[in-house]
This record gives sequence, structure tokens and C-alpha cells, in this order.
Amino acid sequence: MWAHAVGFSALPHIGGFLGWLLTRKEVPTWFESLKKPSWRPPNKMFPVVWTTLYTGMGYASYLVWNDLGGFNSKAVIPLGLYGAQLALNWAWTPLFFGAHKLKLALVDILGLYGLVLGTMYSWYPINKTATMLMVPYLAWLTLASSLTFCIWRDNPEEEKGKSD
Repeated sequence: MWAHAVGFSALPHIGGFLGWLLTRKEVPTWFESLKKPSWRPPNKMFPVVWTTLYTGMGYASYLVWNDLGGFNSKAVIPLGLYGAQLALNWAWTPLFFGAHKLKLALVDILGLYGLVLGTMYSWYPINKTATMLMVPYLAWLTLASSLTFCIWRDNPEEEKGKSD
């Protein structure tokens, strides 16, 4: 079963890595040109935090999968919610850094926040440890959502075809 635990723990890193790979050149250029709040964490903190959070959420999903006896009808909602939040998580980086769509990234992260809450709610009766492993992720998403909102608010997107 250790191979399953490792696989589940590694899975979230795939989308995170691909998002970074596709958008990594935007941080020193486009992102640095944006107005950002003074309380934002330093850029070097993000990879460390996301590595920790991805590993924790991945292992938590393994605990739920294991307690439910694998992929079956009982797992559809709890693991479906997890998969949906993971998809929105992976979408945020290309939306924000790749497409520079701050408003769409804000909508994405707010939907992500709701899905994480739903995931945690569905997991609690199955495995409380798995639910608690998601708490740091939710806390970080609170910060990330606030940061996304402030960046969107302070950096209005230019409308195409509109001239002053």
C-alpha cells in the first residue's frame, strides 16, 4: 500500500509543476511589474509552501481513498470534490501568470476555496486526519485569495479595443 500512498501524495505536484514550467518566465517580468500589497510573502516562499501543501493534500486523499476501499460509489463525491478542487488549483497558475487574466484567476480561486471547503466537509465523517491535513491548505488559500483580490483590484485589466 505504500506505493499507493506515494502515488496519491505525488499526484498534486504534477499540475503544480506543469503550471510552473509553463509560466516561470512571467514571475521576474510581468509579475514583478504589478502593484502588490506590502504584506505579500516573498517569492521564494511559494515553492516551499506549495510543495508542503501538495504533499499533504495528496496524502490526505490517499487516506480517504483507502478508508473508502478504493474508487467505488462511496468515493464519488469525496474524491470527485477533491479532483475538482485540484483541477481549479492547477488552472489558477496558467490563468494568472500565463494569460494575465486577473479577474478570471480571482473567480477561479474563489471557486477553489468553496470546493476545498466542500471536500473537507465530505471527508470529515470518513477520515478526520485527512480533513485536518487540508487545514493548512485552506489557510494558505485564504492568504492567496486575498492576495489575488488585491492584485486584481490594484491592477485594472485593460479592455481590448478601448482607447482613452
